[in-house]
Amino acid sequence: MKRIALVTAWLILLASCNYIDIPDILFSPSSVNERFKQSQQWNESHPTQIITTSNESYIIMTMADSHVGTTINLTHFLTDAQNRSALAVVINGDFCTGHAKDYELFDTTIKQYTTLPIFTTVGNHELYFDGWNEYFTRYNSASYYFSVQTPTQKDLFICLDSGSGTLGKKQLAWLQALLKNNRANYRNCLVFTHVNLFRIRRTGSTNPTIEELHILLDLFAKHNVNMVITGHDHEKYSEQLGNTTYLSVDALKDGLPNAGYLLLEIDNSIRYHFLSIAQ
Repeated sequence: MKRIALVTAWLILLASCNYIDIPDILFSPSSVNERFKQSQQWNESHPTQIITTSNESYIIMTMADSHVGTTINLTHFLTDAQNRSALAVVINGDFCTGHAKDYELFDTTIKQYTTLPIFTTVGNHELYFDGWNEYFTRYNSASYYFSVQTPTQKDLFICLDSGSGTLGKKQLAWLQALLKNNRANYRNCLVFTHVNLFRIRRTGSTNPTIEELHILLDLFAKHNVNMVITGHDHEKYSEQLGNTTYLSVDALKDGLPNAGYLLLEIDNSIRYHFLSIAQ
């Protein structure tokens, strides 16, 4: 028993650093398939959100890895999004530690921005300490989509649960069907998920399987997904494969010298800008 306690304490300590994450199974009794089932049950009784705008061009802003805690950079980001009249914000996972008190602080902070539509995705840290129950109670679905309607065009935004490092069989099948049946109805298609598909540094943190990665890359190419946006590695990067741009954003965690976020200008094309808190 002492050995188990020591190992558990060591893993918790590692999880608090920026470089090593522990499996969410230690703290979350839910699997990705179970979370997806709950998400879809909620989706079935709630209409898909459609944001309308009178402009053909608009701004979407996104961030990841604030690890609240503290909210200095999160507040900066949300205030900037509001000042720029962003049409919506996507918060791309690891926005808190999984502790109920940090969920509460994050929730209190974002609710101050009542005119700003805010969409969340699940990261691995949201699942720690049985955090899924907190997430689902507050933000409902973790696998869903929303759309933007301009005067002449529609754009599709898909949010996925990759908190366990895999989409799981059921969520992957849902994504395949969604793209097959709906992608042609939209001008642009963007996917948001926490765990990045390409690793830019070696860590022990959550990674997608090679088999799933191959399926996703083929799926995004086949259905002309314009952009896939992730976090998780705490460093920004951009890669272009075919017609799909893969982006990862800097962590927004307070105290990091490279803390930053992403601004997207969307019309018939998509332009992206990495913004730094230090600027």
